[in-house]
Amino acid sequence: MKEYRGHRTQDGVVVTVNDRPLNPRFDLHNHSPTGFEWGYGGSGPAQLALAIMADHIGNDDQALSLYQSFKSDVIAGLPKDGWTLTSQELDAALRQIREQSLGGPN
Repeated sequence: MKEYRGHRTQDGVVVTVNDRPLNPRFDLHNHSPTGFEWGYGGSGPAQLALAIMADHIGNDDQALSLYQSFKSDVIAGLPKDGWTLTSQELDAALRQIREQSLGGPN
């Protein structure tokens, strides 16, 4: 199981996956050259959502199709000071996003 963490330092924000820096995945889309952010719906949160989805899912095309919903549903609501998300929590969020896109549970 993976664990994603975000916290603030005097130098800015730090986001890790299993205690290693999370790849921002600028190769997929460069929303925020200044890096990650969370707690609202802007470009920094979009970059974080894309990076987490790409890492968690392991499929760039799926990550690109899901990250904006993930940003709105999860990243925008994360506490400003810091947060932790587990693989299980991400799987639950993805299930909900997929159900919403299909118009409800099947």
